[in-house]
Amino acid sequence: MTGRLKAPTGRYGGKTAEERQAERRRRFLDAALQLFGDTPGYRSTTVAALSEAAGLSTRQFYEEFRTLEDVLAALHLQVNAWAEEAVVAAVAGAGPLPLAERAAAIFRAYAANVTGDPRRVRITFVEIIGVSPRLEEQRLSRRSRWVDLVCAEAAAAVARGEAAPRDYRIAATAFIGSVNGLLHDWNAGWVDATLDEVVDELVRQLLSILRPPGWGPAPT
Repeated sequence: MTGRLKAPTGRYGGKTAEERQAERRRRFLDAALQLFGDTPGYRSTTVAALSEAAGLSTRQFYEEFRTLEDVLAALHLQVNAWAEEAVVAAVAGAGPLPLAERAAAIFRAYAANVTGDPRRVRITFVEIIGVSPRLEEQRLSRRSRWVDLVCAEAAAAVARGEAAPRDYRIAATAFIGSVNGLLHDWNAGWVDATLDEVVDELVRQLLSILRPPGWGPAPT
């Protein structure tokens, strides 16, 4: 299959072609979240099985996507977008809170969104790994956005006199790796802790990065 089939145009059933296309795409992604994120997983799912789960035909699949990898790529971006929306809302809501409380609110929002549906955890941390160079580049690019967010929060904390001034990119990259690993292991049942305890540990790690031993805020 070298390209998508051409989708029908015009109004049908009271919906425009664009509305029908958006609905089909949503149904395919909903089905993919179930099949890729649960059983049987991305590598054991076929176009026919995904189409059946979506209640659509394989022809309609090829009107929306070229391959199952395209579906996984779109789903991975969607799951990350949901988490990012939750974090952005938490950042806005945290406003003038002290650093520790602000960090806790942000990571609680992220952890609750990602782990609230185990299928999202599997898409984010398991199914996307090792599929292809293209998806590896997408995974790293998307992770870089989270690194940018941590760096932005660190810069804001420095500006408020709540954190030590430094280049935080390497530390933020290492920290995001810790976040991903800990949440994956917790969701898999390998970490005996509550989600609040997991978040508290992540906040402690972040604060230790932002406030290294020997550093203290300048006297006012």
